[in-house]
This record gives sequence, structure tokens and C-alpha cells, in this order.
Amino acid sequence: MRKRITFLDTTLRDGEQAPGNAMTPEQKLNLALMLEEAGVDTIETGFPASSHTDFVATQLISSKLQRASFATFSRTQVNDVRIALEAGGVSDRHLVMLVATGSDLHLENKRHITREQGLEEIRETVMYAKERGLANIAVGIEDASRAKYDYIEAITRTALEAGANQMILADTTGYAVPPTFGHLISFIRRIAGPQIKISTHCHNDLGLGVANVLEAIKEGADEVQATLGGIGERAGNTSLEQVAAFLHYKGSEYGLETGIKLDKLYTAYLTLQGYIDLEDSRMQPLFGKYVFSTAAGIHQQGILNDPDTYEYVKPMDLGRERQLLVTRHSGRTIIRHLLKELGISSTDEQINALYEKFIHHSSSCDDLPTFTRKIKHELGFRATGVSV
Repeated sequence: MRKRITFLDTTLRDGEQAPGNAMTPEQKLNLALMLEEAGVDTIETGFPASSHTDFVATQLISSKLQRASFATFSRTQVNDVRIALEAGGVSDRHLVMLVATGSDLHLENKRHITREQGLEEIRETVMYAKERGLANIAVGIEDASRAKYDYIEAITRTALEAGANQMILADTTGYAVPPTFGHLISFIRRIAGPQIKISTHCHNDLGLGVANVLEAIKEGADEVQATLGGIGERAGNTSLEQVAAFLHYKGSEYGLETGIKLDKLYTAYLTLQGYIDLEDSRMQPLFGKYVFSTAAGIHQQGILNDPDTYEYVKPMDLGRERQLLVTRHSGRTIIRHLLKELGISSTDEQINALYEKFIHHSSSCDDLPTFTRKIKHELGFRATGVSV
């Protein structure tokens, strides 16, 4: 039996709070509904105590979601939770996430509080949320990857004793590497026991967000917090689609599964791009402009013979299409393919002539329809079955 890994999408909170990523409540609602359709388990609506916009977005999203749960973000302050409950209400579908200060660096230099004061904040805020009837309370440990294990243990025990039923381990600055982050997860699992959900929240400052999450899953994490396209503070967050794709293609090898519908994510990403004017990446895994495009002749020959030769990740699984592009790196195979498609017979000499004219010294990059038009024009093509 496979273990089901759940996803909490934080595009609308952590992703949105990065420079240039602001969205309206209506835009957030539309994306939330698309994420729900894509099978995301929990959708973070925002930080209601931080702004009226996040408050309204939480009201809208919590009232419209049909299947997915929703989460709100709060500091370990009673007033934050009070406002989050005003926005989202008290229900089994509302996860209140409280951010606790984990590292001594943050305690001393950002918060200017002691460890004991930090623990008291956690205790008071969790108990307040529990007394209001909330069934799902998560305590997230900020900068957990740079925190001391004795204090991590104290935070975890304090949170669970006060009534939390989920712990979130955050690699807030992208500091962790897979072995150390995996060890942190296994450490918390031993303290919390098997019934407490453990969630990851990793940033990508060193490009290790996905790798750290995969190691965390291996060591017992149950849930991944991630964003569409990996957007977020600084270098961004763990990419939702990359972890979901890993579970799609490799899940059976590791005894894992997920409810994410891969083919629904790209449309949501394009919508997000439009909302925040996010630039196209040429080679971003899965969502990049050219990741399912091929220009090199050797690769094109393989794909035309059998797409599996160069497509382990299938474009149709992501709701995308394969594209063959013609550049000076392409070969004669693409010309033979096009002529065959057009019903034109030709000799090697004629193929060579077309190659020399249109590919060998070319500085252009044509898609197949454009290149086909060039070939047709050169041949004076009018109908199929014409010999060159």
C-alpha cells in the first residue's frame, strides 16, 4: 500500500508576498479554484491579520472551495488568530498555521525575545485556537534548519501539549542540504509520534528546495508546502509541479502517491503568469517555454522514431505539446519527415540541397508550420503526391 503525500499550496501567501507578485482577492480566488481542480489538498489563502486584501481573499476562498481545505497564516499572537477566525471561520476545513521562531539567531536578532518567551507565545496562542473550537492547528518552526535541536524539541512538545496536531519544519533561508533536513524530519517524527502530521516548507536559495523535500518525505514527512512555478521570497519556494511530477513518475518506486492532477497545473500556472506578469523561462523544468521543444538533429531523429528516446517526462502528462523547432542544429531528418508528411518523394541530392539552403547556415528558429511553409514555397508545392 502506498503512502499518500498531501500538498499545501502557498502560492497565494508566500508566493504572493515576494516583490512583484501581488494579486487581488478575485485573482486569488480564481487561482484557488484552479488549484482545487488540480487536486491540491489545502490552499493557503493568505495572512488575514496583515492586510485587508488577505482578509477579503480568505473570506472569498473559504466560502467557495468545495473539496479542498484552506489554511491561514498567523504569528504566534492571539490577535492574529482572532482575525484569521473572523475571516475564515471555525470549521474542520480551516487549518490555522502559526509561525514560531526557531533559531537563536531569529530570537535574538529579529524578535529580541528569549527562548522561554517564544515557548510561552506558542502555548498561549495554540490554547486560544483550541478553545475556539479549531480542530486543525499547525505550528510551523521558522528557520528550523538553523535551530538547535534542544529548542526544536521544546517547541514541538509545547505545541503538541497545548493542542496542535501538525508540525511544519521550515528551511526559511534555503540553508539546509538533504541529509541534514532529512535528519531533522526523522528527529521530529520520533518526538511527535506517528499520528502527528509533519509538513515541509522549503525555500530554494541554493536550488535545493525540491531535493530537501524529497529527502524529508523519505524520512517520514507527510505533506509538502509548495508554490506554482516555485515562486516566492528571494529564489522562491519548493516547486509544486516538480514534486508532484516526481511522485507521478517515481512514486511507485518509493511506495508513494498523491492526488495531484498534473495536467491541470500548467493552465493554472499560465493564469498566474498573467496575473503577476511573470517572465517566461526557457528551460524551467516542466513549465519552461522550450522544455518540450527539440532543435538538435540527433534528438529529433530519436523523437520522430520513438518519443521515449528523449521524453521520459511526457508533455501530454503536463497538459503540454511536443514541439520540433528547426535551427542550424537540426539535420536532414526533419526535412525527410516534412516531405513524407506532404506526400513528396525526393532523392538524397534534393534533401541535401534543401538542407544547405534552409538549415546549414540558418540563423533563424522556426516552428514546424513556419518551416513547412518555407519548404512549400521553395518547391512550388500545390498538392500532395508531387515528386521533387
